[in-house]
Amino acid sequence: MNATSMSTCDVERRNFLHELDHFVARAPDAVFLRTLDPVTTLSRSEFADQVGRLAAVLRELGVAKGESVGLLMGNILEFYVADAAVLAAGGVPVSLYPTSSPEQLGYMAKDAGIKLLITEAALLSRLTEAEVCFEMLSAVAVIDDLPGEVAAARWPIIALQQLMRASSQRITLAEAAQSVRVEDLLTLVYTSGTTGAPKGVRLSHVNLLSAAQSMGTLMQLSEGGRIISWLPHAHVAGRVGQYYCAVIFGVEVTICPDQKRLPMYLPIVKPTYFFAVPRLWEKLKASIEAEFARLPETAQVELRRVLSARTEALQTSSVSSSLGQADADYFAPLRTKLGLDQARVLSTGTAPTPRHVLEFFAALDLPIGDIFGATETCACGAMGQPGHFKLGSVGQAVPGMQIAIAEDGEVLLRGLPIMQGYHNQPEKTAEALSEEGWYRTGDVGRLDDDGFLWITDRKKELIINSSGKNMSPANIEAMIKSGDPLIGSVCVVGDARLYNTALIVLDPDYANAWAAARQITGSITTLASHPDVVAAVAAGVERGNQRLSRVEQVKRFTLLAAEWPAAGDELTATLKLKRKAIEHKYAQNIEQMYVN
Repeated sequence: MNATSMSTCDVERRNFLHELDHFVARAPDAVFLRTLDPVTTLSRSEFADQVGRLAAVLRELGVAKGESVGLLMGNILEFYVADAAVLAAGGVPVSLYPTSSPEQLGYMAKDAGIKLLITEAALLSRLTEAEVCFEMLSAVAVIDDLPGEVAAARWPIIALQQLMRASSQRITLAEAAQSVRVEDLLTLVYTSGTTGAPKGVRLSHVNLLSAAQSMGTLMQLSEGGRIISWLPHAHVAGRVGQYYCAVIFGVEVTICPDQKRLPMYLPIVKPTYFFAVPRLWEKLKASIEAEFARLPETAQVELRRVLSARTEALQTSSVSSSLGQADADYFAPLRTKLGLDQARVLSTGTAPTPRHVLEFFAALDLPIGDIFGATETCACGAMGQPGHFKLGSVGQAVPGMQIAIAEDGEVLLRGLPIMQGYHNQPEKTAEALSEEGWYRTGDVGRLDDDGFLWITDRKKELIINSSGKNMSPANIEAMIKSGDPLIGSVCVVGDARLYNTALIVLDPDYANAWAAARQITGSITTLASHPDVVAAVAAGVERGNQRLSRVEQVKRFTLLAAEWPAAGDELTATLKLKRKAIEHKYAQNIEQMYVN
């Protein structure tokens, strides 16, 4: 087993409530949280006041030291107040995905020992309509104002705003911080369940704050910076990158409640740091290409020439080829229009990003670095940085983390951000953590001579066909998607089969623009059966196949008359494929591709 040397991470042994207290004291009148629709702001001191008053109410409601309190909310301002208030009251906040089924929510609530669940009025019906799934609850509290009468439920429904207005009590952050140890749980985060039932990951103050300190430094965050909060807070990357980092480094957070609206938020906020999952970068790429297609032919020829030269230069890990006049004429205005002209660092993660997407943005002078991590590592592991990354690599170990490669090629991580373990699952914990403290990622990779990590496969996510050939479905899917921007999501099937097939859905944004340019009308579901669309996708699949070995190639595909939204049946909130769910839901479509 070889390993990179562990960097010393300058992290004090502190808790998050201390950090919040220092954050407020540094600039009490500075804006902490902002929303755009409607336009609202909350200063750091106003935030601390609301947290203190809600914490006092929660303590009066009986929240005990170390007790799990559920948070079922969308990406709203009130989440931040509720989360910090639970901590200040002595509890452990546990965020749950609003998009999860009642059965999934009930499973996680029972596993975490949640008795009090805090939600928003808009989601209350999710609970009352499936009460049987939440019999473990003793009360449900609503963080915003209740709209009129509420239907009777099996548990009391508490109006927190009303109690806060009636109470004169307040718990200060400094006071609350005194009773918290750095080894105490800061939160419990449930895995997405892509490979089975969700597991509760136990993350302490020192786990998460060491990760935030390391990641925020590499993100080049600083006092007065700006970020957009759009990831669910039930996802560890949302907590670390959009919450804990903001507090430690003094960053203003603009809350985007719907990731589909991110392109509208970017030019308004002009973030100094921006993270997006691969699918969102692909959508931005498609929108840029659609804009280029509207330019005069002479301009398109010049753009293609410049981008081709830049992309070719990137193959040698260099971007020496100048954008020249094209930068002033097209690319600089484009970066401004996108809202990325003030971003010091751009990142991606949660899933592999196709190389052609990374090359495209790097050629536009918008280099995107990968972040490699997991829920179990507080989303912390390796990261590519501006001026110090290699396309296709996920970067080098972040400060405070060690990377090692096991004899079978599995990537191992060790450092302060590594979880305490899985909640109520000691056997699973023993499987994931070695006696020496290494976390087994399940990814296969290699370290080059410069310490850059390259992920080459997924240990548990393999296709082994009927001839015994091992293949990476993620790699095949990336190649097929690169064949044409019409191709939105791809799920490759072929385990224990004679050949590989694929389920494909259209990219709704690009497909609509593509169809309009050809005077083709119809919804996404009807476009999927249009002969011209099917032919274009087939040509794209063939182009993708040319980049694959013969055994890896997709022999048949089905273009589904469907959309796969984030956090739906087919994709997680961060747009990872739910392979088992997809194969179950589309079993008939899959079997049809293996007939004859």
